[in-house]
Amino acid sequence: MRLKDRVAIVTGGARGLGRAFALRLAQEGARVMVMNIVLNDKDLEDMKETVGLINDMGGDAQFFEGDVTSESDTRAMAEATAAAFGEIHILINNAAVYDGLVRKPFDEISLDEWDRVMGVNVKGAFLSTRAVFPFMKQEAYGKIVNLCSETAFTGSHGFVHYVASKGGILALTRSLAVELGPYNICINAVAPGFTDTEASRSLADVDKYDTTKTPLNRMGTPEDITGAALFLASPESDFITGQTIVVDGGRYMH
Repeated sequence: MRLKDRVAIVTGGARGLGRAFALRLAQEGARVMVMNIVLNDKDLEDMKETVGLINDMGGDAQFFEGDVTSESDTRAMAEATAAAFGEIHILINNAAVYDGLVRKPFDEISLDEWDRVMGVNVKGAFLSTRAVFPFMKQEAYGKIVNLCSETAFTGSHGFVHYVASKGGILALTRSLAVELGPYNICINAVAPGFTDTEASRSLADVDKYDTTKTPLNRMGTPEDITGAALFLASPESDFITGQTIVVDGGRYMH
């Protein structure tokens, strides 16, 4: 197992792609802290279900209720993880506002919605990274994987706040790679194309997605994305930092 004896945090891990990340890391031997904001009973039930799935398959997982836009919550998340598992080696910055967004012209997006998207998608990754840094610095080792998006390179009509936030993630990843490198902490990003997830199905009819412009001639799956993240979280990528891997079947090449 590639992540045996490693400890990982997955933000936004209650469901969807976050759950897929948590399960994949656990399958490779990582002990996992699943972090998610709890706004209703379903959030808590989904987070407990993710943890239950990991523990039922023989893994070791716990959950933490918190908001990635809160400095105190992210610090408490890191402290709770270290208290539960002793160390922190991996952070998957997956929490994001995507599900439920409605495409609209940029001049019709409310400032509250702009701030919410930027707050969770960019500030959340910044605060979570800052929270785990002291623990990774102490270990002189760390792997941080940020969730970017193909749209940061190509744009997307009606999604300017989401696209801008993912452009911020790309730049944040590069800048932090320079600062974290001396501590042997690698930080990279995965940029999915349109992927068949629960969130994507809430935004569009995935069955009508045109794959003719995709060289591999199919839509991405959660397994495609978690595979790239697993590589970046594993020792196999110990000399890779500051990079963004686009996982979209070759639709955008850079």
